[in-house]
Amino acid sequence: MGPADGFCNRCGARQPREGARESGHPVANDPFASMTPRTASILCYIPVVGWIVSILVLASQRYRHDRTVRFHAFQGLYLFVAWLMNDQVLKWVLDPVFPHFGHVHDLISLVLLGMSVFMMVKASHGEAYSLPLFGELAQRSVAES
Repeated sequence: MGPADGFCNRCGARQPREGARESGHPVANDPFASMTPRTASILCYIPVVGWIVSILVLASQRYRHDRTVRFHAFQGLYLFVAWLMNDQVLKWVLDPVFPHFGHVHDLISLVLLGMSVFMMVKASHGEAYSLPLFGELAQRSVAES
């Protein structure tokens, strides 16, 4: 039998896996089992889908006590909410008000994208950089959780 085999070739019994609990039952499929905290932090800032990773990180037992990773997850969520508000609210409010200035919401989208990329770089260096407004909200959320 190889290490990837889940069942015995002879009797069909389930084989113990790495990360098995003391009771002998395998740990549930944890998407973060082989992921470093730094990688999880970076993934929280991926535009459009980072919010999904952020929610998974916040729900994960593995990062329940890791304040830095939780900070990045909350800050990534708040960046996504800002992008969502820009796309669904400000787009329809600002374009009619400022027709001569082009699409103001496009400029805001670029700024939010730049903030996400900037935070991915900061997280890759292991830094918990606090963005204005978003970082304060994230720090409060980590303190309350």
